[in-house]
Amino acid sequence: MTTAAETEAPRAARPRADALRNRERIVTAAREVFVESGNDVPLDEIARRAGVGNATLYRHFPDRAGLVHEVVVSVIARTCEQAERAAAEEADSFDAVRRFVHAAADERIGALCMMLSGDFDKDHPDLTAGRERLDAAVLDLVERAQSAGRMRSDVTVLDLLLALSQLTRPLPGIQCLNADRFVHRHLQLLLDGFEAPARSELPGEAATLEALRPTP
Repeated sequence: MTTAAETEAPRAARPRADALRNRERIVTAAREVFVESGNDVPLDEIARRAGVGNATLYRHFPDRAGLVHEVVVSVIARTCEQAERAAAEEADSFDAVRRFVHAAADERIGALCMMLSGDFDKDHPDLTAGRERLDAAVLDLVERAQSAGRMRSDVTVLDLLLALSQLTRPLPGIQCLNADRFVHRHLQLLLDGFEAPARSELPGEAATLEALRPTP
C-alpha cells in the first residue's frame, strides 16, 4: 500500500512554477548577454538582466559552464522547433526554408559558434541529441524544397547552415552593435541565391563535413 508520504514525495520534488520561470529568465538573459558581450561576461550582469538575485542564479547554475551548456541546448532546441513548425505549416517547400532561416536568426543561432568555444562538454548527450534532431529537421526542409524544384540542387544542408551562421554571427567591435538590424535584409539576399532556378554556377565545391575537417 502506498503511504501518504510516498504519494507526496514526487510532488515535492517538482520545481515550483516561480523557480521554472526564474530559470527560463536566466537562460534568456544569458543568451542575450553572451551574444552581445561573449561568454566571459560577469554572471552578476546576467542576474541583473534577468531580474533575479545573484543567489537565485547560482542556485540554478553553480558555475558558468553549466549556464553556457543550458543556453546552447536551449538555442538548438528552439531552432529545431522552428524548422519542424515551418515544415508542418508552410504549403510551399521553399517558403518553409525561408521561414526557418529568418526564425533561426531570431533565435541567435549564429552565436552558437562563439558559445561552443566555452569550456564545457561539447559531446554531452543533450548536445549530441539536439544537433542530430536539428540536422534531421533542416535536411528534411532542404530535401523537400529540392525535390519540388524550388531550391537549387547544387547546394547542401551544410551550405545553408554555414551561410546562416556566418550572416548571423555577432560581429566583433562595439562599432558593430547596430548590425543586427540588417540581418533579415541580408538573409533575404542569401535566400534569393538558394532559390531555383539557379541564376549562376557556383564556384568551388558544396560544403561537406569532410571538406571542413582539417587535413592531417
